[in-house]
Amino acid sequence: MPYNEKLADRTREIISLTHEDVEEKKMFGGLCFMVNDKMCVGVEKERLMVRIDPASYDEVIEKDGCRPMDFTGKVMKGFVFVDAAVLNSKKQLEYWVNLALEFNRIAKATKKKK
Repeated sequence: MPYNEKLADRTREIISLTHEDVEEKKMFGGLCFMVNDKMCVGVEKERLMVRIDPASYDEVIEKDGCRPMDFTGKVMKGFVFVDAAVLNSKKQLEYWVNLALEFNRIAKATKKKK
């Protein structure tokens, strides 16, 4: 199992309550939820990737189970990883997914390759 299917199902359920323009793409060894054609949340085997407002990074990074996203060896300030172990309740997962959805409204889409 390349990604945590149960966590993906829970994440999908939260996103579907408020958004219809959602695409799921397998990438980075996991499943990425694209909302309004923008990367929003990703699910891997033992963690959630969350795209956040870079302005809130310093506050968010202090939360339990949260750590910098350094997928390429370089910290990306607009993204964090959250350990699946701290996402046991619906409220905990909703916090992170809603944080990503909130930023998604103002985030710029990545330019598509031609």
